[in-house]
Amino acid sequence: MTVARSADQIHAALSRQIVAGQLRPGDPLAETALAARFGVSRTPTREALHRLATEGLVERGPRRAFLVRRMSPEVLRDLFEALGELEALCASLAAHRMTPIERAALEAILAEGEDPEADYAAVNRRFHDALRSGGQNVVLSGMLDDLNRRSMPWRSAQFEAQPDRMDSSRAEHRAIVQAVLAQDGTQAAALMRAHMAASLGVVLEMLTRHAEQEPTHAR
Repeated sequence: MTVARSADQIHAALSRQIVAGQLRPGDPLAETALAARFGVSRTPTREALHRLATEGLVERGPRRAFLVRRMSPEVLRDLFEALGELEALCASLAAHRMTPIERAALEAILAEGEDPEADYAAVNRRFHDALRSGGQNVVLSGMLDDLNRRSMPWRSAQFEAQPDRMDSSRAEHRAIVQAVLAQDGTQAAALMRAHMAASLGVVLEMLTRHAEQEPTHAR
């Protein structure tokens, strides 16, 4: 297994555990212990931890050791607010700029997401990526890269945290696609803002539950 692939797997596993609350704020993430746990060298472990740090999920503690970071509601609200505005702009531009082939691909992604057996978190990422690409604005797309990296673990976890979130997300996606196909940029943008606000609501509920489950001494 390559170093990159090992780092990807460690990153994915730790992201899930942090967002799900299985790893608590302040929990240490020692390179040596993690390398032993995953059966790899310290190199991919260190790479995964650095990626988590850029996403804001971990931070440096005493002696430069990595710790799980406490994510405040304010930080997540700011992140999703910025995302909502940029994603809304992408949706608005996509309504006017998407080619017929891109529109057909967007509809295909929408249909795939209706399948109960689909990996909906992955389909959701592709849906948003398609709109970002369809907006045909390289600068805007670049601005979203960092925000997407930092928000994706939370955006994916929302579907496990709230069982009916997938159904409401599907409905929101359908409405956005209808607006895009109708070339109604204003409506597409408004619907995307509402979609991102709904995601934030689930994430904040999840964060509240985690806080309530934390031991008193960890707060």
